[in-house]
Amino acid sequence: MTATETGADAQVPEAVVTPGLTPLARLKAILGGSAGNLVEWYDWFAYSSFALYFARHFFPEGDRTAQLLKASAVFAIGFLARPVGAWLMGLYADRAGRRTALTTAVAMMCLGAFAIAVLPDYSMIGAWAPAGLLIARLVQGLSVGGEYGASATYMTEMASRKSRGFWSSFQFVTLILGQLLALVVLISLQSLMSKADLEAWGWRIPFAIGGVLAIVVFWIRTGLEETASFTAAKAAGDKRARTMMLFLDHPKETAMIFGLTAGGSLAFYAYTTYMQKFLVNTAGFSKDVSAAISAGALVVYMCALPLFGWASDRLGRKATLAFTFGVGALATFPIFSAIAGTRDAMVAFLLVVSLLIILTGYSAVSAATKAELFPAHVRALGVALPYAAANAVFGGTAEFVALKFKQVGHESGFYIYVSAIMAVALAISLALPDSRRESRILED
Repeated sequence: MTATETGADAQVPEAVVTPGLTPLARLKAILGGSAGNLVEWYDWFAYSSFALYFARHFFPEGDRTAQLLKASAVFAIGFLARPVGAWLMGLYADRAGRRTALTTAVAMMCLGAFAIAVLPDYSMIGAWAPAGLLIARLVQGLSVGGEYGASATYMTEMASRKSRGFWSSFQFVTLILGQLLALVVLISLQSLMSKADLEAWGWRIPFAIGGVLAIVVFWIRTGLEETASFTAAKAAGDKRARTMMLFLDHPKETAMIFGLTAGGSLAFYAYTTYMQKFLVNTAGFSKDVSAAISAGALVVYMCALPLFGWASDRLGRKATLAFTFGVGALATFPIFSAIAGTRDAMVAFLLVVSLLIILTGYSAVSAATKAELFPAHVRALGVALPYAAANAVFGGTAEFVALKFKQVGHESGFYIYVSAIMAVALAISLALPDSRRESRILED
């Protein structure tokens, strides 16, 4: 069998045991790699979490929905930089190493975070304010686009074969920790500051915090070990990664990752970042209650991720993916409708949790599923580029599409849209190879 053969009849070579990588060393590498992932996503989600407070500073015209719509448009445009970042950093990670790419990505996030923290608002510099906000988000988009592929590849390659789903699930655990940290900062500032101060200048604090944390992680990442997969591929003189390899040598795998990410990322942003605004604008909860519901639901979601990762090591990634997209396609409409109609915070919390538990079957195995489809010399690019492209098209526009449906008076159309894309992802998940028998990661 050649290195590029795939399919149900392909036989995977025996795993190559990596000498000298003890369980403690493996754990240290995975946790070290995930620390930057936490900070990257904290900075990314801080924008969404605090948009309710800073939107009017950059987009003063119109009512609250119109201001949020413009802020969400910038959020969506920031996603357009993610495929570019994924492309550049994916090539860089496959050529220069996973560790080098991870260090570069967090440095870029640091720059974007500090830029937003000190950016003058519309009253001071007029149209330059939203333009500056957009540029800062584009820099962060480049960073996050590069971060996902590099960190997903690094953590999956560092995980042992028998527990790859479990350990790689921490890539999403730290992603949620980053989002949760953004919400904790939001709730803390809501408690410690007056509403007037928070809306006037307090919203800048979380971005300054993100910049400082990024500096710390930059230092941590300089001490990480390189993965055995990259080292072996480099020693063997494998081909240098090139963009067209994805479409000429691995078109099926590239298309699968795009489709799975379309369903998973759309659901993720609908159930998490947009949900906070949905609870305020549609269900009628206060900002404080909305933030508390979102934070509590994310804690449950985060704790469930390793359990689903563990299950995928025994049942296969296909099973957990089919659970998410099958149940999600059926349950999104009725659960969103129920949230819109309730005024009980505990009921809303339980409904949001139910959506996130459904989503866990995708989130926990996202990194491992994608990394296992590609050989080492093009793995980071293969994981990053189709993921980032689908995120830009579906995840990044989730809030904008949802608010647009609301603005025209057909909010339930968004629920149908999410369900339809998840149904497409279900069909793709059923066509995946069984991860228990087929994996392109040979090192163990």
